[in-house]
Amino acid sequence: MEKLPIDYIEVGYRSIPLKGYLGKYYYCPVFVLDELKKLMPSKKLVIILNEKDIREEHVRELLLPIKPFVTLIRIAVDPQNFERAISLAKAIKAMGFELALNVMYMSNWKSDPSFLNLLSKLDGTLDFFYMVDSYGGILPNEVKEIIQLVKSKTKIPIGFHGHDNLNMGLINTITALDEGCTIVDSTITGMGRGAGNLQTELLLTYLESKNSIKFNFNKLASLVSRFDILKKKYQWGTNLPYMFSGAYSLPQKDVMEWLGMNRYSLSSILNALNNKKLVQKDNIELPFFTNEKKYKKVIILGGGKSIDINKKAIEKLLVSDDDIALINVGVRNVQKFPNIKNDKFISLVGIESEESLSSIYSSENFNVSVYGPYPRKMGTYVPDKLIESSFELDSINFTTASNDSPFAIAAQLAINFGVKELFLIGFDGYDTDINKNQLLLEKENQKIIDDLANASLKLFSLTPTKYGNLNVTSIY
Repeated sequence: MEKLPIDYIEVGYRSIPLKGYLGKYYYCPVFVLDELKKLMPSKKLVIILNEKDIREEHVRELLLPIKPFVTLIRIAVDPQNFERAISLAKAIKAMGFELALNVMYMSNWKSDPSFLNLLSKLDGTLDFFYMVDSYGGILPNEVKEIIQLVKSKTKIPIGFHGHDNLNMGLINTITALDEGCTIVDSTITGMGRGAGNLQTELLLTYLESKNSIKFNFNKLASLVSRFDILKKKYQWGTNLPYMFSGAYSLPQKDVMEWLGMNRYSLSSILNALNNKKLVQKDNIELPFFTNEKKYKKVIILGGGKSIDINKKAIEKLLVSDDDIALINVGVRNVQKFPNIKNDKFISLVGIESEESLSSIYSSENFNVSVYGPYPRKMGTYVPDKLIESSFELDSINFTTASNDSPFAIAAQLAINFGVKELFLIGFDGYDTDINKNQLLLEKENQKIIDDLANASLKLFSLTPTKYGNLNVTSIY
């Protein structure tokens, strides 16, 4: 970074102590800033404050120790809290820092620009007024309109911070520069929450091609290669759900959570976002599933690798007793046992892609798809070919873990069948190196297993598992 034509480098937050674990770049202790400044002595280091957590009385304690290292303080502000942020801004400026206000939700400003009338109170206080495209859905013509609106209210230099949901980061930033913005943001490889930001390497390459700057491309390539390793691990960058959320100015927090859980298909997430856009809970109600046939034994088939490892044994077990009902958790393994005559059921949370659902109606001896109770979190999509064989549960009453878990739906279905013995296959559990959302999913599954163990049935796992409170026996 020291060798590239970049003026300011934001390195993290400063914050009062908050609940939960937040890493060193959320608090940026002095020793971290000292180290960074020594590595980048010619650069102006920047930290950001989250206005919702920081008040005027916190300023001296947070900022006085970092004065030797940090040039610019940025404050992230919700427009609704703009007036409250004014006293915070004045207190920071009085300490001698350069100061920027990063005001979020730019795509909503035209509908309510009233906070901009308060900008005159910050004349002589702010060095930069930043427009932040929080949803990543702004288009170039809107950038022009909003910059003109801001210019009509203040002479404070304007900055632009673009997210890249619609891949508009570069053109919006170029437009902002053409319209008179004096400072713009980018991140290496677009690093950022969810869809991420304009890539620094793209902006630098563009500016170099216009003879605006000169730099060593080998230095840039070396830097990008290091961030590529991080990108593979944390997987920022836009995709179809982020594009949808950007286009309709929907928060991407839900998208990040849904993608992280690895439970929902892209179709599920898009349908849920569309329901949010339409302000509706769910889009389809299905008939309640009522079953006359009872089973003594049911196998619930999860999604673990142990299913493929023990595929032949599972098939032989099912062939040996066609009175065992098989419930697939989702569609992943529907076609893996084409030769069995056992009754088959599939538990679904509401949405699967057309391609995934095609595996159901091409499967022989298929009975029904069973969904959780209405309304379903992700909404519902059922192809015409499956509508007559699709039902929903009226309730899930054996557990409070989740109504949105295909495992909970399958378990409730088994209980409704009146089973005496319930066998789990493919519930392998997670390794230790899992993310936060996977950990929540593991805890949810364990809660379901615990609640099943308290039901009046015998519960077994026929394949190896990391889950507790299970009788583990061998399928062999």
